Amino acid sequence: MRTQHRVYFQDAADLSPIPAASVELVLTSPPYPMIAMWDESFRRGNRKIAAALERGDGWTAFRWMHEALDRTWREVHRVLRPGGFACLVIGDAVRSLRGRFVLYPNHMRILQALLEIGFTPLPSILWRKQTNAPTKFMGSGMYPAGAYVTLEHEHILIARKGGPREFPSSEEKRRRRESALFWEERNRWYSDVWMDLKGTRQERFGRQGRTRSGAFPFELAFRLVCMYSIRGDTVLDPFLGTGTTLRAAAAAGRHSIGCEIDRALREEILSAPATWIGEAARRVENRLAGHFAFIEARRAAGEPLRHAHRRYGYPVMTRQEIDLELFLPEGIQATAKETLAVIHRVLTPAEYGITPGEGPAAPAAGRGQGRLAFSWAENG
Repeated sequence: MRTQHRVYFQDAADLSPIPAASVELVLTSPPYPMIAMWDESFRRGNRKIAAALERGDGWTAFRWMHEALDRTWREVHRVLRPGGFACLVIGDAVRSLRGRFVLYPNHMRILQALLEIGFTPLPSILWRKQTNAPTKFMGSGMYPAGAYVTLEHEHILIARKGGPREFPSSEEKRRRRESALFWEERNRWYSDVWMDLKGTRQERFGRQGRTRSGAFPFELAFRLVCMYSIRGDTVLDPFLGTGTTLRAAAAAGRHSIGCEIDRALREEILSAPATWIGEAARRVENRLAGHFAFIEARRAAGEPLRHAHRRYGYPVMTRQEIDLELFLPEGIQATAKETLAVIHRVLTPAEYGITPGEGPAAPAAGRGQGRLAFSWAENG
């Protein structure tokens, strides 16, 4: 299998290179209105924003910043195919202007815009970021009526274009079956609160352009790609940043498109593409190891798994998992201007740790020759 990953360096408000109804998933994190690090980005599009901030008129600046983002959400609706999803990672903002501390509810304003454009809102996710500063606080500290709740979560808004997606062709149905999640992944990922993901480093040491990236973790992007698209789909990130969405899409066997207005990020997006392979291999290995550990835990508790994978024979919880395939990116190359192609292959039995004639259930199964293979005894 071969996937393509294309980057356009242009404003997200103009997605004209992308045809209408050609994308199955949009996954992005836009600049956050009223967060100071993004002020300059919004000022470039509307000089009145700087004046509003200077005179302490936060709500006017907030309104104009979101009107700028609305143009992108309208383009997102255009390029999504019917039934396609938009997953938008956004945090609310807190800011003091002229001595007044205020919460600016970005997630509420974006959700309102999506409704007006015609999206169907769906249950969202709260990403509760892990923190190493449990004593952090805002305001007057120990005195009541002057301290503020710390803001340590972000919203993952989820909306769909129209009704449920249809899979009319036999080829799409097959790709959907092969893109199934493991039962234990589905139970953990489809929760409305994610508390097991740390934020990623934001600093961009010694590089041109902005000093902070605003990137979300690879694992967050990988989960959402697997949850809301199938293998061979196209994923779009109109605010690409350092390229996390492209790498997650490649690891999951999806095509991807990114738009980024800041050309200073080109090197980070497109350089050292070989690192994509290692990142993807680790994620596939962890996914498989996690499932085999789940199987061992079920067995140790005396709880049966009633189904087996159709090709490899290892146990699974449901019939919907019996055709699940894990693909491994093994080659990457530049094919055109700012375009990369990734070659994927299906994992071999040896990489699953499967011994012919015994299968993965054999307690004494030895380590296979593939880089992902392991024995149950070592990883149970």
